[in-house]
Amino acid sequence: MCGRFALYSDYPSLAASLRLPLEATEADQVPRYNVAPGTWVSAVRRLDDEGPLVLDAMWWGYHPHWAGEDAPEPINARVEKVATSKYFRGAFAHHRCLVPANGWFEWTQIDGKKQPYFLTREDGQTLWLAGIWSERPDGKPGCAILTEPARGVAAQVHDRMPLALDAASLAPWMDPNLTDRETMRQVIRHLDPRQITHWPVSLRVNAPVHDDESLIASLPSR
Repeated sequence: MCGRFALYSDYPSLAASLRLPLEATEADQVPRYNVAPGTWVSAVRRLDDEGPLVLDAMWWGYHPHWAGEDAPEPINARVEKVATSKYFRGAFAHHRCLVPANGWFEWTQIDGKKQPYFLTREDGQTLWLAGIWSERPDGKPGCAILTEPARGVAAQVHDRMPLALDAASLAPWMDPNLTDRETMRQVIRHLDPRQITHWPVSLRVNAPVHDDESLIASLPSR
């Protein structure tokens, strides 16, 4: 799954990493080292099919406006079902987005305790996480991050991981003319899991109130 991540790259760095024309609609990027569900996150989307890509603020919690008040508000959507689920399929076809991250956190059981790990690219480049979004009942955009079975070192920590896309997949993922599930399967590829590394971090990350650079520092070896 993906329930917590970090984003500390500034806007110029994100635009350079995306390698696609990008406009900013939100305020200056503020480094965040403990992004939690139910908060505003930065995401790349199109405001309409003919419009440019924009870096916008989205609520991390997917609740389409047509759903009832008591409808679920997931933060993740499984790749196995996102194209066919009634709750997600419309957004998968027409409202895809990219959530930038420098890394994400997962927890695993060690000696009966949950130990958090930070997972990131070995080269330090931005991760682009595949997402979907929909207008929420309040008219604001809300998103969910896609997850897939864990690969590479991520499988040592958790059985799921966010769908991080490779560079060649970013443009087709954001192409409004691509709506067919099978075509998407042929052109979209996840990032090579061999590019991901991980290390244990402080238990302070467990509390969203903590948000500083020390949260992503590797714990000293025992």
